[in-house]
Amino acid sequence: MPSPRLKLPVIQNWNCHNCGGCCKQHEIEITVEEKERIEKQRWDLDESIPAGQPVIEKLGLSPTSKRYRLAHQEDGSCVFLNEQGLCRIHAKFGEPAKPLACQVYPYAFHPAGNDVAVSLRFSCPSVVSNLGQRVDQQEPAIRKIVNQVLPKRRKTPPAPRLTSREALSWPDTLKVTAKLNQFFESNEAPFQICLLRALNFVDLIEYSRFETIRDERLEEFLELIFQATLQELPADLEVERIAPSRLGGIQFRLLAAQYARKDTYAESARGLGRRITLLHSALKFAIGKGQIPCLQERFHSVAFSQVEPPFGGLPPESVKLFFRYYRVKIEGLHFLGAAYYDIPFAEGFNHLALMFPAIIWIARWIAAGEGRTSLKPEDVDEAMSIADHHHGYSPVFGQPHFRSRVKTLSRSQDIRKLINWYCL
Repeated sequence: MPSPRLKLPVIQNWNCHNCGGCCKQHEIEITVEEKERIEKQRWDLDESIPAGQPVIEKLGLSPTSKRYRLAHQEDGSCVFLNEQGLCRIHAKFGEPAKPLACQVYPYAFHPAGNDVAVSLRFSCPSVVSNLGQRVDQQEPAIRKIVNQVLPKRRKTPPAPRLTSREALSWPDTLKVTAKLNQFFESNEAPFQICLLRALNFVDLIEYSRFETIRDERLEEFLELIFQATLQELPADLEVERIAPSRLGGIQFRLLAAQYARKDTYAESARGLGRRITLLHSALKFAIGKGQIPCLQERFHSVAFSQVEPPFGGLPPESVKLFFRYYRVKIEGLHFLGAAYYDIPFAEGFNHLALMFPAIIWIARWIAAGEGRTSLKPEDVDEAMSIADHHHGYSPVFGQPHFRSRVKTLSRSQDIRKLINWYCL
């Protein structure tokens, strides 16, 4: 099979700036072949690795297990991360010598029919800040990684479901996602209006029947509901700030807590004590009164009430960031199907829509911890990096209880209320 065409984001820049963040956040599982290659590099003779420090550890309790990961330092960092924030393997043997998982980050590759949609993880600060060369101008380098990731005898997987009961062909599914993306391609309306329009569009998709709507008829239908949504929510619409329902507030705080967690190797290694602490924190988030539990060292202790009053809106730089974030995620199909716990289009976009209030909630927490009642662009940047660390990668977000939480927020119209509540 010929190499697939890559669908690259045209509005996103990225190059690695050696912050070392990815080497401190992730557990890197390696293949048997990668294990053997690293062993041949003879790190046991390298003075930069402390004597007796293993560089590879086995996963699983079974003696026949063939799962391995890179070892970690005491602070949770990868054993190969040096004092300058650089990878020892990369520095000594070049980038191709690193495990494939390290070469892939922060890219994410998702099936798009016979093509491959390329998204990026905004857990990388350089992605958030849009630093480096335009991604669509780096196709040769990205293709080398894609060729390693894709199976040699790749088969085109079925298209993601549109709803829990509807499925379309790949070409028609891509038409739906392309039309959804149009809501964020123009900045003629405030961001929250564009996001609300997209939610209304997705609702109409979810409650429609597509037995006879295909090909050209689908294009006509999509344009019809797209225009109807624009008319229903004009650009100059005054946003009404209505608090979410009591149940919606509980569900949202628990969701925001999941996004605010720091699920690194160092944290998970704390075992039972860590789980008890998280359970206690979850109870406090459900109640929503008193001090917010500090889920990681970055946060300061502030009251729940301190993040709820208006913060004066978003900085202009953060508005641009959210437009870019949603375009990259939608164009990269980074919210549905194989890229997101095999969740259908409509449900997946509800998850993605909730990223906006969750990120703002975390940004307000950061600002309040520094004694401020307004947001700086840096608050939103950091909050997005914290929250997007989990998007599509933390297993809990695909579990039935979490999906039920999002469905509850959608049915009660609380997603819209949350967007309006935290945008001001």
